[in-house]
Amino acid sequence: MLFCIAFQGNRVKKETIFTTEYFRIRVDERGFINSMQNIANSSHQEFSPVDKPSPLLRLYVEEKQLYFEPVKSVYKASKNEFELNYDNGSVAVVEVDPKAKYLKLTLKSLTPHNGIDDVEWGSIQTNITNLMGEIIGVARDTSEAVNYAIGMMALNDNTLGGLSTTIGDAAPFQYIIHSPNPVQFPLPDHLHEGEIFTLGGDGISDVAFYAHKEPYYRIMYGNAAMVDEKARISIAYHSRDRDRDREVLFSLIPNMKANIPNHLEVQRVPGVDFIGSSVAFWGSPDDLALMDVIQTIVLDEGLPYPTVDGKWVKDPAAFKPDAMTHGGVYDSIISYTNRLGFKTISLYDQGFLNPDRGNKGYIDGENYEKKPINLKSGALSHLEFSELAARLGITIGRTTITNSMAPGTKDASPIPSDSIWYQQKRLLTQFIDAEDTLIYVNDPIYLDEIASWEGHTKELNMVKIGKELIHYVGVSDFAPYRLLNVTRGYWNSQKIAHHKNDTIYKLQVTVGWGYEGVIPNLQLQDEIAKYYADVCAGNGLAYYDFDGQEFLFYNGHGYYSTKRFFGTMFDRAKDLGVPYIRFTGATLSEGSWHYQSIWNVDGGKNLYDPNPENGVVRLARAKIFEM
Repeated sequence: MLFCIAFQGNRVKKETIFTTEYFRIRVDERGFINSMQNIANSSHQEFSPVDKPSPLLRLYVEEKQLYFEPVKSVYKASKNEFELNYDNGSVAVVEVDPKAKYLKLTLKSLTPHNGIDDVEWGSIQTNITNLMGEIIGVARDTSEAVNYAIGMMALNDNTLGGLSTTIGDAAPFQYIIHSPNPVQFPLPDHLHEGEIFTLGGDGISDVAFYAHKEPYYRIMYGNAAMVDEKARISIAYHSRDRDRDREVLFSLIPNMKANIPNHLEVQRVPGVDFIGSSVAFWGSPDDLALMDVIQTIVLDEGLPYPTVDGKWVKDPAAFKPDAMTHGGVYDSIISYTNRLGFKTISLYDQGFLNPDRGNKGYIDGENYEKKPINLKSGALSHLEFSELAARLGITIGRTTITNSMAPGTKDASPIPSDSIWYQQKRLLTQFIDAEDTLIYVNDPIYLDEIASWEGHTKELNMVKIGKELIHYVGVSDFAPYRLLNVTRGYWNSQKIAHHKNDTIYKLQVTVGWGYEGVIPNLQLQDEIAKYYADVCAGNGLAYYDFDGQEFLFYNGHGYYSTKRFFGTMFDRAKDLGVPYIRFTGATLSEGSWHYQSIWNVDGGKNLYDPNPENGVVRLARAKIFEM
């Protein structure tokens, strides 16, 4: 760290410089980064645009959609701390801990809070216009002449990739217009950099999402990196105060008619707020970034570090495809998989594995009496088949519907759990007996919204009163307000009488097409995460395809929910002696990035190969080191 004093007219400017092995930044007297330099070679190339310095930390008021940027900074070298002052009267204390390959930034305090709901690191504006990594926040110039990358990484679970303005803490799936090479891929006249478009198709078919194959239609699975109208890439992380009541208007694909947003109450999480939010801020040669810098951050900061055959799952050298079954006959799949050099078999044709805590993790029965794996020599349980595969160092696994609690499972029906999460909470205004279908509510607002945002499946539009599930579609236009098209005792729950002022919960649900279910609150979701580890330990599984992985966002906690789910699953697996759970899923997010081994959306090196090809990412759909 160095102090720098510059003169501007008659005014003295105090600036602070921090360096790592490859990176130098300068912070001005307001608390803005006005220089980011490559010091890995003698070029000292500058990556901070003159017209867009970057605030070190911004404050955000959600209700007013209002940011506060720092207006004054004082660096206290004895404590390695900045005091950042804001127009709202708040003072943030940010510790800067220079490491060999990155700067560790931590928010130590904010006094007074003055209504601040969220803090944002950055946005860090660069002049890089080549490749962006929207999932974990990276700006990359992969050209031979430059070969440099700048990025951030969260160091705790409540620091998330993206902007404070992110609704539901999960960025919308959408296209952004960005050419990684304007000479090779010039934009048509009718498009401009940074323009947003919805995904392809009708909003239901996920295959159609990828309708635009032009390299300048960049599908986005996060917003930890974005581009401006000049194609310049910026990076941001944020942290939210979760210890408060709030409501969001959420959809993961909000610009499509089939997926318009629903109003969703968000569960309060006591003791979880933005104090202690921490990020690693780094710059390095692009070809060293993944294995030298990011791997160092992960190891030094104790972040999740799953390995396979002794290699970090992000290491491109660790990549192997998986075998997938079809047809329901398994006599040769182990030998075929072995001959191909693969190490995992996905039992895809077994259908969805629903999380059902009623079986205590014994998916074939506690005595393994079920034998769903068919061989000519005789049917086997999962455990028996896994033992055959293990002789050749091969693991097996199943496709799940993540945290969707399906009808007929322990926590859904016929006796629904009190830990199912809900969109809205209302009161019953009149007594009803077990057969009444005139159900009067105290407030009709938002009860006309159908099911969840994803597909708005009418069959899943239900409320819970006590231990009864009740299906309905619509609410009356005039007082006294009542639910319309009512079916009592839904999903085989028991019809019972309910009293005036009983609570009505409009449940948060998933989607149809085999994914039907209700969403747990965070505490029950923790138990489901443990359940998946129990299934591995008791049945010899070591692989999951988490179809419906986006359901982890449905409680309004987005990537925080995802980190909490997978962290809980891996912790439980470790306690049970399960060394590694390989998994893929319906999506990839900043929440799952550390844990997720692969993403089965394309071929080649699939997920983590950082090498560009022809100026674009090797895999158009896979989010690799580009992250």
